[in-house]
Amino acid sequence: MIHFIGAGPGAPDLITVRGQRLMAQADCVIYAGSLVNPQLLEGIKAGCRVLNSAAMTLEEVIDAMACEEAAGHDTVRLHTGDPSVYGAIREQMDRLDRLGIPYEVVPGVSSFCAAAAALGAEYTLPGVSQTVVITRMAGRTPVPQREGIASLAAHHATMVVFLSAGMLEGLSRELLAGGYEPDTPAALVYKASWPEERVVRCTVATLPQAGRENGIHKTALVLVGDFLGEEYERSLLYDPGFSHGFREAKKP
Repeated sequence: MIHFIGAGPGAPDLITVRGQRLMAQADCVIYAGSLVNPQLLEGIKAGCRVLNSAAMTLEEVIDAMACEEAAGHDTVRLHTGDPSVYGAIREQMDRLDRLGIPYEVVPGVSSFCAAAAALGAEYTLPGVSQTVVITRMAGRTPVPQREGIASLAAHHATMVVFLSAGMLEGLSRELLAGGYEPDTPAALVYKASWPEERVVRCTVATLPQAGRENGIHKTALVLVGDFLGEEYERSLLYDPGFSHGFREAKKP
């Protein structure tokens, strides 16, 4: 069995209980060494084979999985954050399907959740935004034209931009072209949940300057939207005048 496991955003105690248990039982761990905190490997059993996928191709990863499966071993494929977000797991699962090798996916805490925690923020504030757009700038990996930053920015929803901290000049231009005001709140969250975590608050217009002044050009999320501001409406869920299946509205 191959276990695709979300390692969480960085802090070793943010992996799930299930993920930690499977890690401790694994005969082989293939981990994304460029992103996963190596402290997560401290709990593996003696004799466990450890491979760093940062230096491997897809074909080499699948070959390693197939060899371990043929030997009757359990393999953990450890991805940063949650595997479903920029994890490149679909291509691995399709290859395993063709080889008849069983697998499962164990979800993890994504860095966009850790970034909100670092900011003490709520992405879905009533009266501000009820939609979270998770996206990235086009770089060496292209983005479908219909999903350009300016097109998505036109919705004025909460935006979480991955893999784009090295392109802040272009990102700022695209956000402004999409209709965000220059003073729209923004933030850079570097290595959310790691010991070296840093939070830099700025605006859409000052994103490039904030990155330069703080030396942030990779391993950071860019958060954009009025959810970072001060104004919002109270939630109806806990309003005394609001009835739902568990509580009757209270009279003034």
